[in-house]
Amino acid sequence: MQAPPTHTAAKGLATIVGFLVLVEVASGVLQGYYTPIYPQIAEHLAISEGDINWFEAAQLIVSALCIPLLARLGDLVGHKRVLLISTAVTALGSWWLAFAPTFTTFLVGWAIQGAYVVWLPLEIAIIHRRTRSSGRQELLTRRGAAVLVGSLELAVIIGAVSSGLLVETMDMNLLLALPAVVVTAVFFVILFGIEQVPGDDTGGVDWTGLALVTAALGVLMGGLVWLRLDGAGSLLGWSTIAVSVAVFTAFWRFELAHPEPIVDVRLLSSPAQWPVQLTAFLFGIPVLGGQIPLSTYAQADPAERGYGLGADPAFISTLIGLYVVTLAIGAFTLPLTTRLLGGVRRALVVACCLVGLGYLLWLPFNSETWQALVNMGIAGLGSGALVAALPAAAAAAAPPERTGIATGMTNGTKTVGGAIASAIFAIALTATGSLDATSEQVAPFNGYLTVWAVCSGAAFLAALALLAAPRHAFSDRPTTSAMH
Repeated sequence: MQAPPTHTAAKGLATIVGFLVLVEVASGVLQGYYTPIYPQIAEHLAISEGDINWFEAAQLIVSALCIPLLARLGDLVGHKRVLLISTAVTALGSWWLAFAPTFTTFLVGWAIQGAYVVWLPLEIAIIHRRTRSSGRQELLTRRGAAVLVGSLELAVIIGAVSSGLLVETMDMNLLLALPAVVVTAVFFVILFGIEQVPGDDTGGVDWTGLALVTAALGVLMGGLVWLRLDGAGSLLGWSTIAVSVAVFTAFWRFELAHPEPIVDVRLLSSPAQWPVQLTAFLFGIPVLGGQIPLSTYAQADPAERGYGLGADPAFISTLIGLYVVTLAIGAFTLPLTTRLLGGVRRALVVACCLVGLGYLLWLPFNSETWQALVNMGIAGLGSGALVAALPAAAAAAAPPERTGIATGMTNGTKTVGGAIASAIFAIALTATGSLDATSEQVAPFNGYLTVWAVCSGAAFLAALALLAAPRHAFSDRPTTSAMH
């Protein structure tokens, strides 16, 4: 087949990105809709607000486990088909939430809904495949990713504002059904708007490898749960984590010897790929693990605790909205910053440094609302760029038939990083590891300082990791070295 002209490819890409933007709007609604109404959800289920954190833990577990399988299936059977499957599963979980009457049933629905975590990597893989003959594949992929992530962040604001406005006047079951309607509609957008392209890779699914990585992640999460419940001195927690390390080692060795691994560890450990994946892991610490501590700190009353911003829930929504705006700016301006800074790697390094600086500023500046806005605004600019750039960078550093697994694993490693950080931060903030706001002990101020220091340090370490990548690892040229 004759390669289409560049402008024709770009024109066709605009149509596809337009449909994928609608998918990311649904993703943004899911990520922003529930945050302002957590207390009302807790009241609806007759549980304490602290128990809401178990929903996050369950969804992180499912997300980390489903990414390798769905990413591999995308490379085998086509990314659109897997995007449809994951959207159907997400819709099922969303509808389940609307009618779940108890904590346990809601927990199950929330976990099932976590299938949406693979949407963005699959979408970027679709764009990467669609632009293969354009002559500007990596440039167009980065631009497409920037538009998708920018749309996602704006949709987070829409979701948060919508639920906040409707929660006082709408029945909770009906309120919880609205995201399900959005996700169901997006299923048909994908079905009719995105062309089906066969997978690039051949072979089958490495079920043994999948079982090993599932066991390893499951045991790791179990150890983190014990640490979260019993604190840093939990012998059972640390023993479980040690077992997970042994299982991970067995998994790594098995995958190295397997001809069709579920996780291509050779690819992920290649010079061009491992810095991206390590960056995603470290980035997950502030972007996923650091959010609940920021929310609880902002709502802490300085008159009672001696620290905090004393913000009410309505103002928290405003803070979230402003933070998300900076995320969107960081994503939308990624092509510009990449050009101004002279390359993708430099743009990624600067983005990591912005995240690190934003959290570092929390250490001396944490008593005024304007300080919080400045701190999170700086971190948000870097975070938005990283969310958009990391999957595209992973795709650029991978062979064509492995783009799905490469982009998917950026979300997988980010999720694992966030889960580990979540447990560590819970331990730092309370003696019992519980985030329950009704606990007799309140979080010590030193715990928050620890959270901000860890988030900042992780971001600066990510910048150092990216400096180890080959200079032209993410540019528009064949990445043969990354294929071996």
